[in-house]
Amino acid sequence: MADKRTRRRSLRIFHPRTSTPDITPAPSSQPSPVEFHRERSDGSASTEDASPKARPRMLSRANRNSVFGSLRSKHSFDDDEKTLLKLDSKSSSLHDHVDSPGKGIFGDVVKKAGEVQVTGTSIFKRNRYFIVLTESHLIRFKSQARAAEMFPIIPNNNKGSLPRSSTMPSVGSLTDMQLSAYTDITQGVPLDEVIAVYKIEDGRPYFTIEVSYLDDRGKRTSTLQMSLNSPRESEAWAAAIREHAALRRSQRVQTYHPKTLEYLARAVGKERDYDPSQFRVFKVVQRCPVRAAGRLTSEDISKSSSSVCYLVIGTNRIHFVPIPKTSGRSSSTSLSDMDTPSSFGITSITSIRFPGYDDVFEIYFRTPLRQPYTAALASYDAPQIVLWLRYASEYIRPAWTVQPFVFDVPKGLEDQMDPPTFDLSSDDHGYFDRTLTAFCAAFEVEPSRIYYSVDYECEDAPCFRLLPPVTGNLYTTMELLAVFRALRYNESFASISFANINLCSLRTVYDPFADTEDILCTRSGVLLDVPDHANLSVLQQEIRALALKSRRLRRFDFSHSLPLAKNGKVSCGIPEALTPLMKKSWTNVDFVTLTGIRLSDHDIEYLVDAASERQCHLRALDIGECGLSVHDADVLLSTLGVHDNTMEVLDLSGTQGRFSPELFQRAIGAFSRIRRLNLTRVQKTAGPEPLIAPEILLSWRLESLHLNGTNLNEQSVDTISTYLASPKSNVLREMSLNQCGLTGKDLAVLFRSMSREEGAARNMHVSASENRLGHGSSLLCQCIAENHAPVSITMRMVDFEKEYQFRELMAALARNTTVRSLDISQASLPYDASMETCEALKEMFAQNQTLEELDISGDVAHLDVAKFGIGLNIALTGLEQNTALRLLRIEHQSLGLQGASTLAGVIEVNKTLTEIHCEHNELNLQSFTVLVNALQRNNSIIYLPAQAADRAKSIERVKEEFEALEKAEEPKSPRTSTLKKSINVFTHPVSHHRRQSSTISSQSNNSFTQHDVNETLAALEEKWNMQVVRLQQYLLRNYQLATGLTAEEIVGQSQSQANTRPSTANSLAKMLAQVNFDTQPSATCAETGLGIDINRTESPVQLDEKGNKQRRAMVFTLPED
Repeated sequence: MADKRTRRRSLRIFHPRTSTPDITPAPSSQPSPVEFHRERSDGSASTEDASPKARPRMLSRANRNSVFGSLRSKHSFDDDEKTLLKLDSKSSSLHDHVDSPGKGIFGDVVKKAGEVQVTGTSIFKRNRYFIVLTESHLIRFKSQARAAEMFPIIPNNNKGSLPRSSTMPSVGSLTDMQLSAYTDITQGVPLDEVIAVYKIEDGRPYFTIEVSYLDDRGKRTSTLQMSLNSPRESEAWAAAIREHAALRRSQRVQTYHPKTLEYLARAVGKERDYDPSQFRVFKVVQRCPVRAAGRLTSEDISKSSSSVCYLVIGTNRIHFVPIPKTSGRSSSTSLSDMDTPSSFGITSITSIRFPGYDDVFEIYFRTPLRQPYTAALASYDAPQIVLWLRYASEYIRPAWTVQPFVFDVPKGLEDQMDPPTFDLSSDDHGYFDRTLTAFCAAFEVEPSRIYYSVDYECEDAPCFRLLPPVTGNLYTTMELLAVFRALRYNESFASISFANINLCSLRTVYDPFADTEDILCTRSGVLLDVPDHANLSVLQQEIRALALKSRRLRRFDFSHSLPLAKNGKVSCGIPEALTPLMKKSWTNVDFVTLTGIRLSDHDIEYLVDAASERQCHLRALDIGECGLSVHDADVLLSTLGVHDNTMEVLDLSGTQGRFSPELFQRAIGAFSRIRRLNLTRVQKTAGPEPLIAPEILLSWRLESLHLNGTNLNEQSVDTISTYLASPKSNVLREMSLNQCGLTGKDLAVLFRSMSREEGAARNMHVSASENRLGHGSSLLCQCIAENHAPVSITMRMVDFEKEYQFRELMAALARNTTVRSLDISQASLPYDASMETCEALKEMFAQNQTLEELDISGDVAHLDVAKFGIGLNIALTGLEQNTALRLLRIEHQSLGLQGASTLAGVIEVNKTLTEIHCEHNELNLQSFTVLVNALQRNNSIIYLPAQAADRAKSIERVKEEFEALEKAEEPKSPRTSTLKKSINVFTHPVSHHRRQSSTISSQSNNSFTQHDVNETLAALEEKWNMQVVRLQQYLLRNYQLATGLTAEEIVGQSQSQANTRPSTANSLAKMLAQVNFDTQPSATCAETGLGIDINRTESPVQLDEKGNKQRRAMVFTLPED
């Protein structure tokens, strides 16, 4: 029991450490994570036993010290080495010791001795040597006679037998005869420098053991191969050397040299894999591969020897770092000279095998789409290494209940494993980032490119959404695989969405080296039998793995994820991957969105198969825009009848052909729990009857109804209005009727049907864009004025044939108290709005105290321009009296400088507006500066665009003016004169404007050099940047105020900001006049007092988007390190 407690205490090292700040870890000692005892088949041998007879097969190994222990430094005898030693070409040096005066340099007690064959410089030439094992060294003599001269206990006869005593005492001092024996010593190996002792299985008629050792201080390595005639003798030698080497190491504190640790830390740091808490160092031997019998080439001979290196376990990778080259070390194969990579991902481990009776162990690696690689290794620290690898694997994959590799080690060693403990609830996403980073490291991809968000407000939340990459357009195959692998076993998400992410690279790839056992294992480790699984593509196999490993996962969204499969001939493979699992109830996934993916006949067959099985408990048939024919849809609807109690979502949008209302109503009438119905661009055969009968609609409690692009006749409108008037529609929140041929009268009928109480707003969004709402607009306006309209309305691209129709709508909105969000963008008037119409819009702004969001943006098309004209500037002044509007969109309305000045006046007065979207309004630097100046006095607006598009157009216009000036033949043309006056503003004080402009106009075309042009453009860019910085300062200030901070707590006061404000156009000209054309101005603005850098792509608050703190916090991008 005492021993077991000791072993358990030694495993406490496996608990992760919190911090080790130094980049060069050099712990002096550390408890071993393993106390491993090898089993013996025929007894244990005492350490005093030095009988030359063959020892038992297994010996017990003493307790080891820390893996961070270093070999103790040795006292060198350089003078003696120069005169006494003869070096073998394969050995690096002769290591010798003098422990104290009067003791032998190579030990006092002979533990074992005998004649062996030793491999020389050629693998075909073997020489006989006499080997002596003492308590401190393994010594090789040229002959037994020479060994006997140093150790008199050894018979001085090559044919004599050695005494069978357990130990052989040596003499107390060296005689001249013994001293002469040093001249014939060819190699002396200190036992505490031995890294591994192992047998070489090469299929030859003799039995070879290899002893590898390393002098960590001198960076000298060497290998000694000993061939014997019997396996028992070979095992006895290996066991004796291993036992006494372990005993020797246990007698002294082992620490790595600080320079060695620094070298290793920097080598791992270059791979961005250094973490002091996960940094582990071991000495290992990379064993030479066993080659088949036959003729060996010179290259095979040169690569036949093993190499010594450091095995470093980093955060996400295993590194094989070569011994640093020094002038004193012998030639040794470095990792750069070998045919294998120098590092492997921990997540790419497929098997770890450690038999336990030897120092050898093997690690098998496999990266997707690549051939496996086996690292044949040996080390006396093999038990610690395999346990640390198991620990590291579980650390980077805490959500994985089953590690996806074979851990073949002795049972006693596996029982001593102390795995890391994690509280998955402490991380919102089950340590997803840690696992994803590990897979990215293993697959050699950049984790910072991967961008995702987590949606907590959707159905089946939380939902993992993969977003487009930060850089580039598409994810690579390995990046997508890293995401799929990181999501395995992760039960933090109930939904996974790859919508609008191109997955074609996975669909067309097959992995012939894939190990399908982990994919087909359930979360509890049960291996399933699924036919033809090995023939599936990588995408299909990864989808199966996700569905099998998570019990919480309910929904997949693959909308528009396979854009290349447009002809319908190539199967997308998604139904084939999921249907066998659903039929056997091996997964809880019952909602799969395939919108926008062309389905082949093969895919439809699997969908029909799933639809006909009640055990699939399908909740949705979401196959919009999949190229289905009416026949395919009829077959699917008829087979879906068994899911009448579970089917909730039906999306048949884009079905090609015309449905028979009778057959269609019979098929969909079987479902009683439909919540969402999408029949966009679904047509019926000729006839007055509606596509959906009223009694079918009245049996559903719809939440969403989409009929875009579907012609609605009078009976269809009556059917919908009947349903809207019914209590069954009380949960309806969204109704989309775009391009349905509705008139203003039809929409008014629907609005009146949905109203419940007079003056009470119906909480619903109705979209009726691109309809003929101008016909019967009076009835629609009357309905809105009487407060029968819902909360949110979208009516884009309304064609008002008469201007009074638009005025009627504005008058109705001025009286309305139910509509809170209205989109009438891209409205078309016969001509620019008259003064009367603008006054009506102004009164609506001033009187309406209900609208919170309004979109009156114009539209710029090739043949039509829909704008309100210059009169919009007058209408905007009504916003000064508005106290309800929060969001205003006024894009593509050609505001110009006058409109910007009017909008600036609104910004200074209005205290409720929070967002103004005014892009594409032909604003130049002066107009933009006016808006920024107004924002200084506003504390409510948190979004105002930086006008990137207008800025680019403004700079481009200046360039065009310069080009026109160079091409002009007449120096005093109006265009040239105008440009020169504008340049005068940039280069001269305003007070001298009139005099300087006339002077410049009289100059020739060559008066402006290219240097002047560049300086002028650079000055413009710099002034734009200055205003952008000011804009971000004010937006950040307002955001901080909106989040509850007081004015005193906000960094940067208005006094420092006012110093940079050009308040008028004249002061702006003065500021531009200060440009020094003798120096190159910088277009990059430094960080300002509030710490905002205009070149930063991210900021604490994403102010250039529709600011929502919660939404911003849910978007993640992985760090580079």
